[in-house]
Amino acid sequence: MKIWTSEHVFNHPWETVAQAAWRKYPNPMNPAVIGIDVLDRKVDNGVLCSHRLLSSSWGFPFWAQNIVGAEDVCYASELSKVDPRKKIFCLKTHNVCSILTFMKNLAVDESLVYCPHPEDSGKTLLKQEAVVTVKGVPLTSYLESILTGIISSNANKGRQAMEWVIGHINSEVQELTHCADDWISKQRLSIDAAFRDYASPINNQKV
Repeated sequence: MKIWTSEHVFNHPWETVAQAAWRKYPNPMNPAVIGIDVLDRKVDNGVLCSHRLLSSSWGFPFWAQNIVGAEDVCYASELSKVDPRKKIFCLKTHNVCSILTFMKNLAVDESLVYCPHPEDSGKTLLKQEAVVTVKGVPLTSYLESILTGIISSNANKGRQAMEWVIGHINSEVQELTHCADDWISKQRLSIDAAFRDYASPINNQKV
């Protein structure tokens, strides 16, 4: 068994990062995740609880695929909870077992927690952990090391993807703000014109 842990700070508020986490896939930086299906979603006491099935390509070396019987596409069950009051977004994933694939020989449990940075509320702290266990095949320790390396690489790509999504979110906000400002300006001009048209006959009557 090997345990991989990491922390990362996003220079964005929790609300923005949490929204980006939902919109993370698909993205050009990390094409490993190729599909997401929502199996269940509900709100429990103000907490959004979701169950999703993730389809991904782990990028195993060919020789390693032969040892563990891996397929090109692997599946993971993801359970998540978003608590907007406490500002905590937790995700836990576990690979889904398959009778015909290597999943019975491999267990990957990953957890991610997004929360406001304890020293700066304008930033978001990501805590990430993955526990990898390979059993019943040769070279278990070596295969576990390969997997943790893949997880670490994908995590770095995932953070780049988050920044990419956040950039899109900020652009959308700016565009909406611009449209709102433009609409308000037009309404003010329309109101001013209507007021002038209304006031003009009154001034003529006074004359």
